[in-house]
Amino acid sequence: MSYLNELNESQIVAVENIYGATMVIAGAGSGKTRVLTYRIAYMMEQGIDPFNILALTFTNKAAREMTERIGQIVGASEAKNITMGTFHSVFSKILRFNADRIGFPNNFTIYDTQDSKSVIKDIIKGFNLDDKTYKPSSVFGRISAAKNNLLSPEAYAMNPEIMLEDKQSRRPEMARIYQAYANRCQKSGAMDFDDLLYFTNILLSEFPDVLSYYQQKFKYIMVD
Repeated sequence: MSYLNELNESQIVAVENIYGATMVIAGAGSGKTRVLTYRIAYMMEQGIDPFNILALTFTNKAAREMTERIGQIVGASEAKNITMGTFHSVFSKILRFNADRIGFPNNFTIYDTQDSKSVIKDIIKGFNLDDKTYKPSSVFGRISAAKNNLLSPEAYAMNPEIMLEDKQSRRPEMARIYQAYANRCQKSGAMDFDDLLYFTNILLSEFPDVLSYYQQKFKYIMVD
């Protein structure tokens, strides 16, 4: 375990505490990713099955670098057995196994931002709304914010504060556009990037058996 020599005392404590929750708070460039990487390697050296480890990152680059570093310690083949990736990539895999539960095909399409704006633009045109008031980019941003706050189209339309905000911004049809956009995506068998997070939350919240399965599978979860 010569790699532990690269860490300071506090970092070693975080690495070796593998059977309980650990939060590492430190500034940029101080070695948080390295601590997480070595903690996973240490876990595996202590006999923890890599199939039971889930590591979530914010970038693909971080995931690749972590997998490579862990592979250098425990072996590349073992490192590949860890479920590691960005929130969006890992959640998309979970959704593809369970998409039928929420009314989507398992081979659903993932819309990028331009795809989403194009659908929204078509909806705005179909509703005969002014595209200068209802700019597709602004509408998409509003829908994205709603999903990030776990608001369904129905919950959005029932929220008096949100309705007032839309009325004051002269966009009272936002709720109708959001509902139409959601319907169009589902009918097309498509999700946008926000949906990957939004629908994973729904899946794990509304289907206890799915939640139980992943709780048993991923006994050790780490977020970089």
